[in-house]
Amino acid sequence: MPTNDETLHELLAKLFQAHPWHGVPIGQDAPAVVNAFIEIVPTDAVKYELDKPSGRLRVDRPQRFSSMCPTPYGFVPQTYCGDLVAARCQNRMKREAIRGDGDPLDICVLTERPASHGDFFVRALPIGGLRMIDGDEADDKIIAVLESDVTYGHLREIADAPSGLIDRLRHYFLSYKQLPQEELRRVEIAEIYGREEASEVIRRSVEDYRTQYGRPEERIAELRRLLKVSE
Repeated sequence: MPTNDETLHELLAKLFQAHPWHGVPIGQDAPAVVNAFIEIVPTDAVKYELDKPSGRLRVDRPQRFSSMCPTPYGFVPQTYCGDLVAARCQNRMKREAIRGDGDPLDICVLTERPASHGDFFVRALPIGGLRMIDGDEADDKIIAVLESDVTYGHLREIADAPSGLIDRLRHYFLSYKQLPQEELRRVEIAEIYGREEASEVIRRSVEDYRTQYGRPEERIAELRRLLKVSE
């Protein structure tokens, strides 16, 4: 028999669209398989980004150059780049004064199939990541493959992915914010890591999220408490 909390959760799911960051779980098989919300696809001439208060996509900016993100790109729900993610970056890179960028954990999903637009979820298998540092902020990019993808779905380690595709990702993230007349940004790809390290970064981002926003499984009980207080 479902509990009262489960019944209320099912009712809310029918009445309201879930927030892509806060309202959708990372997935019960994480970190081996994660849900990923796709914000942009390789054909997008503008960069879309989640509007955090509303949960809808908004235009962040037009893509500045001819370089486009070579894969569908978005974030892993119910993750946050905070103190634990930053500490991992500091320890691995022997650096100090690194902080998390305060955003959900970014993810690039390799697939052979084109998508006409973003704003959808996929199940993705992390195979590695790029440890990107933007100024003094840890801004990791998890690299994953689309579940059951004919071309990439069998990959389990980033070392087995086409090196040219990983180079394109590196080039995109190192250059997509940079105008020719601007001073060089302090953006670097400090490390390319494999699946095991990607799993550790994901686990840390989940704990950072829970520290920042609380435990998702306790939200229905908290809602009940607040409703009872307001009576």
